[in-house]
Amino acid sequence: MTDTTTDDRSTRLRTGLRRRHMTMLAIGGAVGAGLFVGSGAVIGTAGPAAVISYAAAGVLVLCVLRALGEMVVARPVAGSLAEYSRMALGPFAGFTIGWLYWYLYVILVGAEATAGAAILAGWIDLPQWFLAAALLVVMTAVNLVSVRSFGEFEFWFASVKVAAILVFLVLGVLWVAGLWPHSPGGLDVLTGHGGFAPNGVKAIFTAIVAVMFAFGGTEIVTVAAAESEEPGRAVAKATGNVLYRVALFYVLSILLVVSILPWNDAKVLTSPFVSALDRLDVPAAGTVMQAVILTAVLSVLNSAIYVSSRMLYVLTRDGDAPAGLVRLNRRGVPVRAILLGTVAAWAAVIASYTSPDQVFKFLMNSIGVILAFVYLAIMFSQLRLRARLQREDPDSLTYRMWLYPYLSWLVVAALLAVLVSMAFLHAQRSQLIASLVSLAVVAACYPLRARFGRKPPVTAPPTLTKAP
Repeated sequence: MTDTTTDDRSTRLRTGLRRRHMTMLAIGGAVGAGLFVGSGAVIGTAGPAAVISYAAAGVLVLCVLRALGEMVVARPVAGSLAEYSRMALGPFAGFTIGWLYWYLYVILVGAEATAGAAILAGWIDLPQWFLAAALLVVMTAVNLVSVRSFGEFEFWFASVKVAAILVFLVLGVLWVAGLWPHSPGGLDVLTGHGGFAPNGVKAIFTAIVAVMFAFGGTEIVTVAAAESEEPGRAVAKATGNVLYRVALFYVLSILLVVSILPWNDAKVLTSPFVSALDRLDVPAAGTVMQAVILTAVLSVLNSAIYVSSRMLYVLTRDGDAPAGLVRLNRRGVPVRAILLGTVAAWAAVIASYTSPDQVFKFLMNSIGVILAFVYLAIMFSQLRLRARLQREDPDSLTYRMWLYPYLSWLVVAALLAVLVSMAFLHAQRSQLIASLVSLAVVAACYPLRARFGRKPPVTAPPTLTKAP
């Protein structure tokens, strides 16, 4: 439908993301610095069987994305994660999930700016706080220009990550095949240090808990659907290919790491990809990987600013945030929402330098399990909306969740099992408790919003595109 009023034009997001942007946005969301650095801790927990942990967690997240994709293709709306909760579970769920998701990405903005500054400090002789500020300013400016600007930067950031992983995969396969200079070939290293699962089956499941959140960001493509030129097709294609990206980028790359070097090598535990490339005698491997990791950090920073602003825009549109934040500039960018998110992220940046072991640690723990809450909301929303659409508009269900409703309920059970298991794992318990505190605080704010809000709670958001 074409806008007919100035007010509509000033408060409605515009399309600017092309299909290539959406595809690379999904890839960029799936591949972050956690793969290049954080995978070492997972390998240390499960040994070579970390491959199974990544595969299992990837399948779980894939099912969540499939369920979310079903709703997006049937009813594309801005801020899809929160809005489907609003449609299916009511305004309380929409309010809670929206603010939790905004909080998650605001803290990530600060964390990624700090991480990027730490990398740059090794190359540039300037204070880290200054470098963090510079990164925030630059990436905020990118998002302020237009949604197309955001998409272009994310496209190239993701391209660098994909190129780096593909090069690593080619080199790793050559090494395992015995075609690389001085390579012994074979998979003896994979099983020669205590077996494929040296720490037992329990360690594999323990690693799944940590790995599942490494895939956070893959759902960003559905948030961006409202600003894409073909929301239904773009989301269907992007979410449909997640399995192949997970298999290629995570599972195969981790398999090659533990096939090149022993899983219990100290270097593998701290920097697995750099260590593997050093074993292959690749020149300047450390410097190259640092540059790739910086690109991954900037990609997440760019995406986090975008997602936090769009979620705040949606909350404002629904009356769950101050009305002034919904206004867009002439390029269709929610400038005030972007700036507020950036200002809020400064709290995390300041805490990372003034109180790294207390305030900043709590902030990071407080977002550790938010994705699990969001995933559960997605699954419950899909179960309810699927039943409603089958009655009211079955033709809109052109992209469906597999084995409905059995697989949907199985995913819910698996997510609940992950949360319960975290309560019994010492390393994960603090994240669970801090994230539950975040959930409780946001949920406690809803009665205040319902009582004092200038706009009554919205039960059904506007659908941008009628079912195809």
